[in-house]
Amino acid sequence: MLREDPQRVIEKLAVKNFDAKAIVEKVFELDTNRRALQTESDAMLSRQKQLSSRIGLLMKEGKRDEAEQVKKEVTELKTKSNELLAQAEVNNKELDATIVLLPNIPCDLVAPGKGAEDNQVVKMGGPEVHLPQDALPHWELAKKYDIIDFDLGVKLTGAGFPVYKGKGARLQRALINYFLDFNTAAGYKEVEPPVVVNAASGFGTGQLPDKEAQMYYVGLDDFYLVPTAEVPVTNIFRDVILENDQVPQKMTAYTPCFRREAGSYGKDVRGLNRLHQFDKVEIVRVEKPENSYAALDEMVAHVEKLVNSLGLKYRILRLCGGDLSFTSAITYDFELWSAAQGRWLEISSVSNFETFQANRLHLRYRDDDGKIQLCHTLNGSSLALPRVVAALLEDNETEDGIIIPEVLRPYTGFDKID
Repeated sequence: MLREDPQRVIEKLAVKNFDAKAIVEKVFELDTNRRALQTESDAMLSRQKQLSSRIGLLMKEGKRDEAEQVKKEVTELKTKSNELLAQAEVNNKELDATIVLLPNIPCDLVAPGKGAEDNQVVKMGGPEVHLPQDALPHWELAKKYDIIDFDLGVKLTGAGFPVYKGKGARLQRALINYFLDFNTAAGYKEVEPPVVVNAASGFGTGQLPDKEAQMYYVGLDDFYLVPTAEVPVTNIFRDVILENDQVPQKMTAYTPCFRREAGSYGKDVRGLNRLHQFDKVEIVRVEKPENSYAALDEMVAHVEKLVNSLGLKYRILRLCGGDLSFTSAITYDFELWSAAQGRWLEISSVSNFETFQANRLHLRYRDDDGKIQLCHTLNGSSLALPRVVAALLEDNETEDGIIIPEVLRPYTGFDKID
């Protein structure tokens, strides 16, 4: 893509507010060096073969001195060839390290924009919220009903690691089970992956090197705590060639998620708004390129149906270029209305990465003609729990307690927190 139309790459990445010009130029320089070194190395190897075959003929003809001279030339060529290989290795490592600094190219549906304020609201739904007078934010409700203890979490670990208690813990478990059941009923295969991954997995889905500072690192073992189930689940298919009838793949998983969230402060971090450890259920799909945008629409509709089932007010946004992640070609965010806080809370992102992750993962499939092609990968939160819980507590508050949505009652075993 860079060789065919470098200017298009630069212009498309500008939609993400990413200045790719210097990196693209460096990639071209290193790629030119790579090809020049390869051409020179191939020529030397060819010359070595020619001379080596000549040595035997000269020896047969009794021309020992001439044969020794040719041997000396072959030795010199081998030395130069090894030097070239060493140069090529250094050059190629630098090329690999440089090209992965380029983000995924946004698709044509993505509009330019600086940040969240430029995202496009594509749909709104759910009931209007009517709260009692003097309604409390969720962190006050958590204390009132003794269901989430933020101070105890600080004692045990630090800020951003709450302890769920009693009906709060039961609500967490109920939401996880309900989300998984909802996803498996829609054809997603449940998996339970590890919650620590190696660096190759982090690279494969694009968290490394871009988000290294946001991940918790286990230095002794060179592992990372997962920031999302997307990482281990998508990496199930790393270095895999799927047969034509094995695509699509649809998977769902629950994991705790760990994010350092460096630099977070202010009202965004109150209560459950932003945590370092939280629970999330994820859906992941592997698709053929021609089907991936239909699959994206299906995933958005699936998450919307799930949100609707909870009876909460929501909106769906298509992210602008400036708010799009490093790895995404297009993302739709779901937000719930927090009535007590008077603000929208993000609870899901549904993204198509096209071939960006598959290229890093070497995730491919064999098409109808037997040719090996790159897959498209997609993922979505279905759903992230903390802000769902925040909205559930705040939007369902009554003078008699907090009403549990009807779909959750078979899972909670109670219909009210009081």
